[in-house]
Amino acid sequence: MMKYDELLCKRVRDVPPSGIRKFFDVVADMPAAISLGVGEPDFTTPWAYNDAAIYSLRRGHTHYTSNWGMLSLRRAIASYLENRFGVSYDPTDEILVTVGASEGIDLSLRALIEPGDEVMVPDPAYVSYLPGITFAGGVCVPIPTYAEDDFRLTPERLRAAITPKTKALIFPYPNNPTGAVMRKEHVQAIADVLEGTNVLVIADEIYAELTYGNETHTAFASIPGMWERTITLNGFSKAFAMTGWRMGYACGPKEIVAVMCKIHQYTMLCAPTPGQYAALEALESGLANGFADVATMTRAYDRRRHLVIQGLEKAGLPCFEPNGAFYAFPNIKGTGMDSQTFCRKLLDEKQVACVPGDAFGSLGEGHIRMSYATSTIKILTALDRIREFVEEHGK
Repeated sequence: MMKYDELLCKRVRDVPPSGIRKFFDVVADMPAAISLGVGEPDFTTPWAYNDAAIYSLRRGHTHYTSNWGMLSLRRAIASYLENRFGVSYDPTDEILVTVGASEGIDLSLRALIEPGDEVMVPDPAYVSYLPGITFAGGVCVPIPTYAEDDFRLTPERLRAAITPKTKALIFPYPNNPTGAVMRKEHVQAIADVLEGTNVLVIADEIYAELTYGNETHTAFASIPGMWERTITLNGFSKAFAMTGWRMGYACGPKEIVAVMCKIHQYTMLCAPTPGQYAALEALESGLANGFADVATMTRAYDRRRHLVIQGLEKAGLPCFEPNGAFYAFPNIKGTGMDSQTFCRKLLDEKQVACVPGDAFGSLGEGHIRMSYATSTIKILTALDRIREFVEEHGK
């Protein structure tokens, strides 16, 4: 009889399943449930992008592309990043098209991490960072962030976390799950701490287009002196409503991106060809029309954001105002329940699915994550049910 416990890689085996997917899988069997769990736009991919992919198939573009991705797409990515965020990359050897931004995270970590290297991550943060660091043999070093600091990474806490073993900082802003943003002066303060160190930065900027009010995104690589130490990750899933296409990209110094491409070519070979044509259309049409599709969706998220904050206030759940991404991260400590219990009971009793905050790190405990990337009617219904739930379980 096979002894699988002895055969499987322990560090991989011991990583728990995604706390997001656990609730998503339960909701899949509950047709009447309202899911505020998975961070996926409810908008369908704009038809112009779809048509570009369909037309590419009709023209017979069903073969591999370069491991790096189509040069035309890489040129469009370079133009986009220069136009929107003031960051310049050479499309020939400083941009790699990946299978979603998630592959970019994995490639970055595997290209950089030796066993025992430390990687600093703001806590709370996206669920994939800790497993990715573990899979690469590294050690995750959480850096606390708090609502009273608008869930921003502070230079003081960053400085305290750096040790001789520190290899990299994952810098995920706008942030999932909190919705926090880092203004230019805040990013500069982080850059000042890193100046003179040998610490690299993995800047996960997948929500760069999704900021609200007077907030705008500052690319980490745009800060003077930071380009040479930064891997910029982005993609098409969130702002362009292309989650299922799995299209992303990684940019950085050619010496680093070349190593990432080496891993990519032995695993993925290349990103899906039809998806590359869809992504190319998204950027080319966006550069021509001022990214009208993105702006339309962002305005809708902003309206929903206000509804969520108001609804949570009525329900008696304090919530930091998110200024980026499409998540709210309310504090549920006043209910007397931990985040797992709250979400499980809310789903069982009111058929509303949210994600327990502890899925995003220890400091996520006492919170839940709610995505407002769903229809207004579902949001309003879910908020009514949450208010009822809190009232019924009042202490």
